[in-house]
Amino acid sequence: MTDASRGPSSQLLSGKHALVTGGSRGIGAAVTEMLLEHGARVTSVSRTSTALPNRAMAAESRDTLHYVTADVSDPESVKKAVESARGRFGEIAILVNNAGQAASAPFLKTDTAIWRRMMAVNLDGTFHCTQAALPGMLAAGWGRIVNVASTAGLIGYGYVTAYCAAKHGVVGLTRALALEVATKGVTVNAVCPGYTDTDIVKEAVANIVAKTNRTPEQAQSELASRNPQKRLVRPEEVANAVAWLCLPGSEAITGQAIAVAGGEVM
Repeated sequence: MTDASRGPSSQLLSGKHALVTGGSRGIGAAVTEMLLEHGARVTSVSRTSTALPNRAMAAESRDTLHYVTADVSDPESVKKAVESARGRFGEIAILVNNAGQAASAPFLKTDTAIWRRMMAVNLDGTFHCTQAALPGMLAAGWGRIVNVASTAGLIGYGYVTAYCAAKHGVVGLTRALALEVATKGVTVNAVCPGYTDTDIVKEAVANIVAKTNRTPEQAQSELASRNPQKRLVRPEEVANAVAWLCLPGSEAITGQAIAVAGGEVM
């Protein structure tokens, strides 16, 4: 990407293999492109799609970008994806657990199916991918794990109980694992975006419109109003935070849950 707001690219991650889940769109696509710009080789994992929206970037990066289809909630699917990734670019040094879903419903209408789906993708997926990638990092004595959680992992939001619970679980996993591997050269952090201009927010807007008399513009404005900057976060801003946690100079940052939310959470 050539977005000037990103600043110059670097080769500071040259030789590093990064695996990004949910990597084909939204935050995952922005993270994939950002890590490529910093010189990493990237395996982009997606459940249904294996192509970045930015076709030019994909064409330019065919020697450093590998696509894999996998369901992160299924440990066997994750195992096969990781094997494919290692076969292409070697051991995984950077893991970005970004795959996620959101579902909204009042608590008493949150059935077991919704609860399990939120846990399976948001929390179980993070667990499965981390278990698959961590041994190689420990053997190498270097690794970076970044879990894309949410401000919903730091505070409560009404009508998304299952999602909040899953994202709180991701933050708890992050903190506990960071302590376990603190002396092993591996850091574990969470990035917690507020409402971001992604498909998940588009779905939230559509849900508000369907259930109220608000227009799409009013619904989006309502979500953006939670951010003191009165706007949606851009995927590239989240990607910047993820990349920073992987670049040289971030070695002392571990076990943190960093809000990227315009001041919503302090």
